Amino acid sequence: MAGLKAMTATSGPGISLYSEQISFAVGSEIPIVIVDVQRLGPSTGSATRGADGDVNFLRWGNSGGLPVVVLAPVDVTDCFALTIHAFNLAERFRCPVFIASNKEIAMTRESVNQDTLEKPKIADRRRAAGDRAFLPFEVRANQSVPDFLPIGHKVPVRQTSSTHGTDGYITTDQIQISRTQNRLKAKLEAAVAEFSFYEMLPAEKSETLLICYGVTARAAKAVYRELKNSAHPVSLLILKTLWPVPQQMIQRAAKDFKRVVVVEMNLGQYVGEIYRILADKHIDFYGQMDGRLITPLRIKEKIIDG
Repeated sequence: MAGLKAMTATSGPGISLYSEQISFAVGSEIPIVIVDVQRLGPSTGSATRGADGDVNFLRWGNSGGLPVVVLAPVDVTDCFALTIHAFNLAERFRCPVFIASNKEIAMTRESVNQDTLEKPKIADRRRAAGDRAFLPFEVRANQSVPDFLPIGHKVPVRQTSSTHGTDGYITTDQIQISRTQNRLKAKLEAAVAEFSFYEMLPAEKSETLLICYGVTARAAKAVYRELKNSAHPVSLLILKTLWPVPQQMIQRAAKDFKRVVVVEMNLGQYVGEIYRILADKHIDFYGQMDGRLITPLRIKEKIIDG
């Protein structure tokens, strides 16, 4: 029996208003998908101008600083596929999952052939076994996520928005609090390799890896195609899982490159993670947040001229 599934959509200013309830969903392990159509900030910014301005807010915008899942589409096909993945992940890990879209993606008219679209299999939620009394936040052996009761079950589920024990009632017990906080962190970070979505476009004899995400990947693909067989070939890594950071995948993709160029439609909200996990590489950054799309020419100049 599938459970109820919830999705809501907003822009950057709306995400800031959601922050209290995002924290509640994290602590209460409520599965929800949130589509964030990002635009230029701060505050209400420019309502008709795009930017990837919420990348850090999505990760750190809850009061406990605990991880969430953030997926970044490039086009309408990604919007379909990643949204299905988002619902599956929300159900599996009982957490908020964000689709970090962009005004430019949302306002671009595109077609998708749903007959040929590779759709992920829809996952149903795991239901609690009936062999013992139900505790809403009890985690069985070899699991990191509590099970659900079926919708409409005769056993009521009560919980507090404060720190709680396995029974859902408030607790100040340090051991229980620490155990729960560590579990909420580990349940996502330990499993991120299983949902590290990306696209890798290699170029022969390339010593430079270009890393980007979201709508900027469209311009990056144009640069990749132009330079692929030139004197300055560049390989391209498009991140579609942003948070938790898919560290192993990025390190594996960058292993054979001397230089990494990171391009973001902001002033540098993700490049710090690249510096952290690729500390042995020479890393260049180009960021732009003025309401305009980053053009292939600007990316090409950064790659060739540094």
